[in-house]
Amino acid sequence: MSGTLHGVGLGPGAPDLITLRAARLIEAARVVAYPALAGAPSFARAIAADLIAPGATEIAISLPMSTDRAPAQAAYDAGAADIAAHLEAGRDVVCLCEGDPFFYGSFMYLHARLADRFPVEIVPGVTSLTACAARAGRPLAARNERLAVLPAPLDDATLRARIAQSESVALMKVGRHLPRVRRLLAEMGLAGRATYVARASLPDEVVLPLEEAPDTAPYFSMILITKGADPWL
Repeated sequence: MSGTLHGVGLGPGAPDLITLRAARLIEAARVVAYPALAGAPSFARAIAADLIAPGATEIAISLPMSTDRAPAQAAYDAGAADIAAHLEAGRDVVCLCEGDPFFYGSFMYLHARLADRFPVEIVPGVTSLTACAARAGRPLAARNERLAVLPAPLDDATLRARIAQSESVALMKVGRHLPRVRRLLAEMGLAGRATYVARASLPDEVVLPLEEAPDTAPYFSMILITKGADPWL
């Protein structure tokens, strides 16, 4: 019998936001896989470091720092092949994923390569979206409101149109796009309704009104926008 691949969500970064189910799987794992940017420590591994057994085999999937898709696809191909070798030998593999495996998670690329050959179980995690809302103290949506979750790298015209269609908006992957997005929201009259959150749940977390946010933002940052009156009041 083949092993089972477990895609385990770790939450936004604070180790105590790992679910009990995820923690138990990691502690019992003989093989642990995780993504890592080339030349840098793995953030996913750092979140779960205290749970990984000393004798566990570790598979680091090194992802290039490039917007070109081909090198990343090759890295996922290689990582999936390494994981498949353990699964074929009957060993379960626990794959660590920041946030939730299926919410902008890197695990989905491994799932696409392996789910048709091996049993796969997904353990959901606390998403960055809900973590940022919690830390900002801003409900995401109420009643019949529409919530849009948008990647900040979208062009201005697309962002403007999609923001206009929703009552609440979460802009993810802000990073280097912060100055441009802030200008766009100011032009739309929404800068005063926006909250900036960076590295939610971590010791260096930042929560500020967007108008007070710094010009330089980390990749793990988000802007939450609530238009109009608060419907929950």
